Formats: sequence, C-alpha cells, structure tokens
Amino acid sequence: MGEQVKKNTGGWRSNKWFRAAIPALLLHCSIGTVYCWSIFSQEIADYIGFSKGATEWAFSFAIFFLGMSAAFLGNVVEKDIHKSSLLAAICFSLGMAGTGFFIYYGGMHQGSMLSLIGIYLCYGFLMGVGLGTGYLSPVKTLMLWFEDRKGLATGLAVAGFGAAKAIASPIMQTMLDNLGEGGIYKMFLILAIVYFIMMFAGHLLLKKPDGWHEPQKQEKGQGALDVIKSKPIANYIGIWLMFYINITCGLALISQEKMIVKCIGLASAAGVIATVSAIFNAGGRLGFSAWADTMKDRNTIYKIIFVLSIAFTGIVLVTNGIKNGEGNYLLIALVLGLIFVVNAGYGGGFSNVPTLLSDHYGMGNISAIHGITLSAWGFAGLTGNQMATWIVNTFGTEVELEHALADGSVEILHVNPTGYQFVLYATIVLYIISLVISLVMVRPTDKAKAAR
Repeated sequence: MGEQVKKNTGGWRSNKWFRAAIPALLLHCSIGTVYCWSIFSQEIADYIGFSKGATEWAFSFAIFFLGMSAAFLGNVVEKDIHKSSLLAAICFSLGMAGTGFFIYYGGMHQGSMLSLIGIYLCYGFLMGVGLGTGYLSPVKTLMLWFEDRKGLATGLAVAGFGAAKAIASPIMQTMLDNLGEGGIYKMFLILAIVYFIMMFAGHLLLKKPDGWHEPQKQEKGQGALDVIKSKPIANYIGIWLMFYINITCGLALISQEKMIVKCIGLASAAGVIATVSAIFNAGGRLGFSAWADTMKDRNTIYKIIFVLSIAFTGIVLVTNGIKNGEGNYLLIALVLGLIFVVNAGYGGGFSNVPTLLSDHYGMGNISAIHGITLSAWGFAGLTGNQMATWIVNTFGTEVELEHALADGSVEILHVNPTGYQFVLYATIVLYIISLVISLVMVRPTDKAKAAR
C-alpha cells in the first residue's frame, strides 16, 4: 500500500496534503472552537437570564456527547469517512445555529427553561455528535497517507483542534464587541455558516489513498471489541485509564487557570497567558506525537508527560507557589511553567492515543477502537471541571485582591489560593496513578520487544 501511495502523490487529487492534512485541519480547526466556551459563557448566561453555573452544563454535555458519539459511531467512520465527515459538518453547524436561535429566544423570554434546554440540546447534543464524528473522520486517513510518520500526521490534525481556541478566541471577542445588541446570538449564526463551509470543504477533499481497501479487508475480519480482546484486556483498560486521567487533570487545572493567574498578580495578562497556553496545548499535540515517531514504544511518551506533570505540580505545591507567587518572579515562573507543561501534556495525550492504539491493535478497526477510547474524553468532560470546582468551593476561603486597571481605577478580585493548591494535590495523585498504570498495565508492543 505504501508503495502505491508514493506513486500517486503527483497531482493534487492524489496528494496526501490535499487529501488528508488540509481537510483534517479544516475539520479540526472548526470543531476545536468548542473550547472557546469560556469566551462567551458569561454573556450567554446574562443574555438569557440564567446563572453561569446553569449554562456551564452545555459545555460539559458537548464533551460528553463527543466521547459517546465517537464510541457509538466509530463503526460508521470506519465504513465511510464521507458519510461521517458530512454528518459532522451538518450536526456541528446546525448545533451552532440552533444555539444562536435559543440564545435569541432566551433574550426575548428571560429565564425561559425552553431556551436553556434548547442550548443544552444544540450546543451539548447536536454539536457533540458533530465533534465526535468530525474528530474521528480524518485520523485513520492521515495514518494511511503518512504511514511512516503517523504521529506527525495525527499530531498535525489534532494540533488544529488545540490551536482553534487561540485562533478563534480573538475573532469571537471582536465580534462580540462590534455586533451590538444581541451580538452573542448573531455571532453563533454567522459562525455556523462559516464553519459549515470549512467543514464541507474538508468533507469534499478528504479521501483515503488508492489501494488502502485491500489490506484493510485482510486485517479486518473481526469487530473492534474482538480485536481489543485479542490482547490482554488489562492492556486496553490501562490505555483508557491513562487517557481519561490525563484529560481529567488537564481540565481540572485549565478550568481554574484564569483564577490562578490572577492569584499570582497577572490579572492584566490573563488573556495573553490564555493564548500562550493554547499554543502550548497545540504544540504538545504536534511535538509529543512527532517525538513519539522516533521511539520504539509510543507509551514512553505518556511516561514522559506524566513525569513532567508530576515534577512541575510537586514544585508548585512544595513552594506554595499559587498562594505566595504575587511579586515573586521565580514562583510566578514556576506556576506559569506548570500551566504550560500541563497544557502541552494534555494536548500530547490526545494526539498519541490513536497511534498508540494502532501499534497495539493494528489499522484494521482503528477508527472504531479509537472511537471507543474517546469515551474516556466524554466522562472526563463531566468530571474534570466539576472536581476542580467542588475542591475550590470546599477547601480554603475566598480572599480579596486589588487589581489596578489601565484607567487608574482598582478592581476587587475574589480568589481562593488555598483551594487552587488543593486542586493540585488531587491532580498530582492522579498523575502518579497514571504513571504507575503506564509502567505496569500497558505492555510494550511486539515491535518494541523485538527492538530490545
């Protein structure tokens, strides 16, 4: 197959960049904007007359249904990437347009449960289905086209998912600032059209390489669960748990990132730091996966991610960096280092899981197996943020910090430094558990054993 692909890379119709990389970026850069939720969540809550906590569930549902749709529709992606990528474009853009409509309705009928439920269904369920199928659709195609650099290829696409927040956030903020009254629902309606065009273009371009189907048929023969059971089941459970815990820890810290930055006296730079952390997130997706291509056992990259996360979390805990960081440049650097390392490791966990799975279980049912594994993302979406919120609300006490604004006035910030430190106690324990799992449960592949 690889030889045939190389023969057919002359024209754009059979070029791996036009048929795999570019459509993957079009799809992932669109659906990745789900992580822009924090940019407009407060505006939605204010516009429809509900608390921010009530509207936050829309994002949690989106991530949950991303994982569930990937798990249950993985076989659809396996059989026909054109149907799955079209389904992704339709569901994601309809979900975004529907969210805009129900925000509009909520503005007309403040406090209406219909508007809140409508947002849950559109942003949570419909967009979630678009996210799951859109995330999966290009991954196997990339690995088939870039069979010698599978990690680099999947990292490139998944980096688009991570970079979407950095790209779209300033655009969304500009739209909110300039669209006038009702700008929040107008933004959703406009972006629904833009993202449908991008995703539909990706759907039209996406194509598996000529000759891929014959080896696929030879490998297939059995379902995804049968393939998983062909190896010790503890191996797959270990991969699933590593993936789940890494996402849970990442979401726990990222959800508190803005408040932690305020604690260390960088409130005025919170927007810049959020952009830089998003770049680390995207860079981790590309860098860690490309690095893993050079390793005999891709599981090594997870061990590196967990060791780095444990080290930086431990240093910030020992120095009490969040509580004592304001005015101390060394502690500020350590806290920022923690934020950036966790973001990079969070992204790297995503980009390496499909290639790790393909090393263990082959390419025959990789879309379906990857889809089942993404259920970990769905469950982490329901637990990561909520775990951190519960810890912050339960431990420590809220204190007031003064923040000087550009116009000379002073803003009072309410933060809980002790609570954020306790979040780190929870994440370091989970990271240690993940490291043990990667060492004990996830065994080296046959290829890695042979290379020893």
